[in-house]
Amino acid sequence: MSIVKPFRGYRPQKDLVTKIASRPYDVLNSEEAKQEAGDNALSFYHVIKPEIDLPADIDIHSQPVYDKAKENLQKLIADGVFVQDAKPCYYIYAQTMNGKTQYGIVGAASVEDYENNIIRKHELTRPDKEEDRMNHVRYTNFNAEPVFFAFKNNMELDMIIHDAILIDPVYNFVADDGIGHHVWVIENDAKIKRIEQIFANEVDFLYVADGHHRTAAAALVGAERRKNNPNHTGNEDYNFFLSVNFPANQLTIIDYNRLVTDLNGLTVEEFLAKLEKSFVVEKKGSEIYKPNALHNFSFYAEGEWYSLTAKQGTFNDADPIAVLDVTILTEQILTPLLDITDLRRSTRIDFVGGIRGLGELKRRVDSGEMKAAFALFPVSMEQLMNIADNDCIMPPKTTWFEPKLRSGLVLHEL
Repeated sequence: MSIVKPFRGYRPQKDLVTKIASRPYDVLNSEEAKQEAGDNALSFYHVIKPEIDLPADIDIHSQPVYDKAKENLQKLIADGVFVQDAKPCYYIYAQTMNGKTQYGIVGAASVEDYENNIIRKHELTRPDKEEDRMNHVRYTNFNAEPVFFAFKNNMELDMIIHDAILIDPVYNFVADDGIGHHVWVIENDAKIKRIEQIFANEVDFLYVADGHHRTAAAALVGAERRKNNPNHTGNEDYNFFLSVNFPANQLTIIDYNRLVTDLNGLTVEEFLAKLEKSFVVEKKGSEIYKPNALHNFSFYAEGEWYSLTAKQGTFNDADPIAVLDVTILTEQILTPLLDITDLRRSTRIDFVGGIRGLGELKRRVDSGEMKAAFALFPVSMEQLMNIADNDCIMPPKTTWFEPKLRSGLVLHEL
């Protein structure tokens, strides 16, 4: 069962929250962060992208960057911009996008649960990215950004959330991208105790939705401190890390699409002819065509959209990885027809999150930058959890979650 504990969060003053809250560190580069921060000294980018305060040519993984993150965060705390809650609490963090709101419980997840596979993963992590986030935690002594977890739905937790949001939120704002963000604090001792009990007794597993590197980094730092503490008890704050835990039925995975620079020497007509071996190919014309079901793809090239429906025998319904559309695309098209064998390293393929829309695929092909595009039907939460439960790893660039969590709303000190 899962450990999700209350904690004494550090939170921004209510009238400053819109100045502080930022997008996550990994959705924009240093120059974009510098532009977004502008002359706003309170922007949380000064903590999670502290290189914006240093010379432009600095190595973003160097010691001065982590030292600057610590300095900037400590100044925000010393100046009273962030204040620690007097007692351990849970928090409700809700996000509204396109008229739909999802409600997550902010708590402290367990390092031990990560090590024991109670926190389940579906992606590989890169050691260099892990080390970067580990250094950020080591030197700031904070989990400055939450990880995004899902859990199988629990009716009583739904009711607790429903009751908690009947009062006005402590934070309630719409960010520049149109996403609404709303936060409530759960301070009632009985409710706090009950939430902890439900996770411990009724929630079997937590599933990493977004933030595999932050999760791994937090767990590795916790294990490191445990090893170096001769008086370790298991109750220290470094044994836990900041998480937002959403019921899986509230979450939406958006499609993650592909663009290719060339058709491996084939004309579009020759390529379509080869596709007919594994797909039912239908020409759809110049209007954007969006896949309408699993195993249905759209293909765009030379101003025309096509529907591609995988034929029986091209996938294995019994295998949680082989049944994925990203696998079908790779094994039936990208590798055998286009000779793209390493999705992580090939310079002939690019990936576009569906939040940008299929118009972005069309734009990049029409501009001549790319030769063709493939759009996929999104993975379901059920597929993601099934893959994690079977200890499988999804292919690269399979899931895209929106909306993204804002950073700087609640912090956890180690």
